[in-house]
Amino acid sequence: MCEVSRALIADDQEDVVEALRMLLWRENIQTEAADSPEAVLDKLKAGSYDLLLMDLNYARDTTSGKEGLDLLANVQAIDGTLPVVAMTAWATVDLAVEAMRRGVNDFILKPWDNTRLVRILRQQIEKGRGKRRELRRAGEEWEEARAAAQALLPKRIPQIPGFAVEASSQAAGLLNGDYFDVVELDGGNLGIAVADASGKGTPAALLMSNIQATVRALAGQAPWDLCGTLNRSVHRNAAWAKFATFFYGALDAARGRLTYANAGHCAPVLLRSNGEIERLYPTGTVLGLFPDAHYEPAAIKLATGDRLLLYSDGITEAENENDEQFGEERLCEIARSFRRGTAAEIRDRVFEAVGAFSKGPARDDATLVTIAAM
Repeated sequence: MCEVSRALIADDQEDVVEALRMLLWRENIQTEAADSPEAVLDKLKAGSYDLLLMDLNYARDTTSGKEGLDLLANVQAIDGTLPVVAMTAWATVDLAVEAMRRGVNDFILKPWDNTRLVRILRQQIEKGRGKRRELRRAGEEWEEARAAAQALLPKRIPQIPGFAVEASSQAAGLLNGDYFDVVELDGGNLGIAVADASGKGTPAALLMSNIQATVRALAGQAPWDLCGTLNRSVHRNAAWAKFATFFYGALDAARGRLTYANAGHCAPVLLRSNGEIERLYPTGTVLGLFPDAHYEPAAIKLATGDRLLLYSDGITEAENENDEQFGEERLCEIARSFRRGTAAEIRDRVFEAVGAFSKGPARDDATLVTIAAM
């Protein structure tokens, strides 16, 4: 049996509506009618239709089609996938062109030819259904991709005595090219990773998933050894993305010591309790460019009151309307201003400041991990 379709007829002439109703009923197209632009919008808000068959003229003393043209924008706002077929007895070339420009899918002149009218409506109904199916599939794929991207980030951030760790990552698009992780290590210690892939979208997300899997499997390695392993892996999979920056540190809670390696990543900001700032500069090149790259070992002591900020360049390279970047100086000043705050407070203040500075959608993924020594 042919699938039943629903059409809304927008026409203020009762005889026209009745003739169309009888014709379309035989074609398994159920109809409802609206005799004014306001009634059309009410119907569309209240129910779902496969097609809108609308007259362009409602006022008796005009043939301009202005009311119908004005209605089209409101129809599109309610349902942008709804096929619209326009009818009028006073069509001109200019009116037809303008109607098509505003979203009309096809045009029928009164009096109409039944066979042609039914054919056009059938075609538009099928096109509309196809478009809606595509949008549903795209929505499902979007949700799957979003879930996959979220799965790369830790569901909880483990904590250890004497330290508080907080983190957040905000994607500029659907898939995040940034990555962070906080991994529990033997002895009650933590492994902390931050990475940023070149490019965006699927290639960057694929690279991040590869990095995550390697970090989770080899988190107990010395940071410089882990960087070497990751570098070779990224180089082998260069088709996914050109390279990635990466920072990995192992936090020894008992000794208050962070051993780390920095593979070309933004130099983390270490804010001492007295307000002095130190930077954890790269100890080797970015991952993926040179298969035999070497990464030097490095270490710092973290004392009570110190704050450490690990971030991606989406923080410092956020731009305002004048194309001015947020910059490292602003990041350091915010850290100083809130140096007695908790790890969560510093994280939140930084993101608030970046948002207020850029005043618009983010152009790049932004990640921040804050560590407070207590």
